[in-house]
Amino acid sequence: MNPTIELLKSHRSIRKFTDQKIPRELLLELVRAGQAAATSSHIQAYSVIHVTDPAKREMIAELAGGQGYIASCSDFLVFCADMKRPTEASERTGAKVVRGMTEQLLVASVDAALMAQNVVVAAESEGLGICYIGGIRNNPQQISDLLALPDHVYPVFGLCLGYPAHDPDVKPRLPVEAVLMENTYREDLAPVADFDATMHRYYSERSGGNKDTDWSRNLQPLFDTKLRPHMRDFLVKRGFEMK
Repeated sequence: MNPTIELLKSHRSIRKFTDQKIPRELLLELVRAGQAAATSSHIQAYSVIHVTDPAKREMIAELAGGQGYIASCSDFLVFCADMKRPTEASERTGAKVVRGMTEQLLVASVDAALMAQNVVVAAESEGLGICYIGGIRNNPQQISDLLALPDHVYPVFGLCLGYPAHDPDVKPRLPVEAVLMENTYREDLAPVADFDATMHRYYSERSGGNKDTDWSRNLQPLFDTKLRPHMRDFLVKRGFEMK
């Protein structure tokens, strides 16, 4: 395997960071690397909020579910889907802009995710650790108010960046046979069953035998309740009407 593939396959979420700070120029280079990601029709429908105010980081940590590493990491970024900039740029040329389309929501969300993943790979290539924070969608309106986000912009997720203070194992992924299909969708439960056995061993070993679960059972809390039911109304209020 080449070094890039090995780097990608070695990804771990880091939740403990040293006190060492990321140099400003390196952080800017990471964001520039993020901007090099693919973007739909060159729209670049994203903005990134670098949260440097310690009080704001503490508040975000609480709003995101008590995730203290938001406050303790070197740098914390909030990746936002941003349809304000491109629609207003188009409008200034005389275009009669149609807002609130579902496709605009998808484009902006995908653009933000692609940019963030480029930042992540660039960061890990420099020996940094990262942790995505989807928990900011627990309280998206409060986060938006805290960061003064305008209409047609919403926070997709946060990202902790810093120098790792621990060395966790790489978490196993589904077998490639479970996700790679040829020509048509195919349902094969055998790879999932094998993966459940793999994850049962992983959780047991990581917890010293105190965690008795597997991949399928670990998904239960995500699907047996309505997860973040506030998001639809929130997005509509932000101008993503999903027409």
